[in-house]
Amino acid sequence: MQKSIEDILVSVELTPKEIERYSRHLVIPEVGIEGQQKLKSARVLMIGVGGLGSPMGMYLAAAGVGKIGIVDFDKVSYSNLQRQIIYSTDDVGKSKASLVKQKLNSINPNVEIEIYDTKLTKDNAFEIIKDYDVIADGSDNFATRYLVNDACVLLGKPFAYGSILRFDGQVSFFNPKTGPCYRCLYPEPPNQGEVPSCEEGGVLGVLPGIIGSIQASEVIKYIIGKGDLLTGRLLMLDALKMKFKEIKFSKNPDCPVCGENPLITELIDYEQFCNNNSFSNKIKSENQMTNNSEWQITVEELKQKMDSGEKFFLLDIREPFETQISSIGGNLIPLSELRDRLNELPQNKDEELIIYCRTGNRSHHAMVYLRDEEGYSKAKNLLGGIHAWHDRIDPEVKKY
Repeated sequence: MQKSIEDILVSVELTPKEIERYSRHLVIPEVGIEGQQKLKSARVLMIGVGGLGSPMGMYLAAAGVGKIGIVDFDKVSYSNLQRQIIYSTDDVGKSKASLVKQKLNSINPNVEIEIYDTKLTKDNAFEIIKDYDVIADGSDNFATRYLVNDACVLLGKPFAYGSILRFDGQVSFFNPKTGPCYRCLYPEPPNQGEVPSCEEGGVLGVLPGIIGSIQASEVIKYIIGKGDLLTGRLLMLDALKMKFKEIKFSKNPDCPVCGENPLITELIDYEQFCNNNSFSNKIKSENQMTNNSEWQITVEELKQKMDSGEKFFLLDIREPFETQISSIGGNLIPLSELRDRLNELPQNKDEELIIYCRTGNRSHHAMVYLRDEEGYSKAKNLLGGIHAWHDRIDPEVKKY
């Protein structure tokens, strides 16, 4: 349980008007005068004011957060209006950041709003983030999510994470001082084209309202130091079935940014990283990627081997919590533990060994390591991993 927020001091008094405004907070024992003073002293930075940022911003302003920073360089379009409820038809074509400042101050004139009408990049992230107590990430792309994560870990800043697509939403709270980071949950981004954007795949209009509100709730709980945060827990919503599911995950000791021996000590080129290009020898596995057909196998070829009863060793190198989502069987040895659990692999190093993960990236690196350093001459990577299996073999195996 979060006990206190170290960086926020209760050093402000509430005016009579504020006492009246926040009276429904003040009568909650977990909030009270002290909690409301913490909210008034707090500084929250919002990354993106789209679908997730709309409800987050309105609820954080209404709650009395003292200062809200807004990072967004986009303009309002007609396609935004189906879900980005802070905007109206008359706002189309106007700057989002400037509009949000006006609208949040119309909700609560006591809140100081600072806008950053720019794209968050590795060159400005530290400077923008450093003066805020907690970050609310409403971004809609993987490059920004990994950038926010790495910047927050390196600066020791907590952040609320949310994502949405179609009827599905996810939310978690990452605090580098007390738990795992986003890379512990998602060590690598998906391959290009594997996960559609909201523009490509669509999103139910009310979904960001639900997820963004949960993010705002997590931020408020962190500030007042009450309740159980979603640290180490991924809350997943299937709005089509109206079912919530929670997956627990833990800190990865081999995480490249928050692990015991971090390899990422400065911000990198996140566009290149999320395009699956080589960006730094420091954070690549033992060898370069290869297209050698002897080192890889398709999901169709694996299915044929399974159906024919052919002998081979199937190795799943994902994390245990991922197997709770979906699996195609085999022996589970997480990539982070592979070097220490080689005794669980076949003693005959000429036996065919097929390795899989979520998208084929981690399993590729495991295959290279097992071939080059451990002598498994017939180790092969399953191209596309779980995602390809879902798309081309069995849609009942969930893609995540």
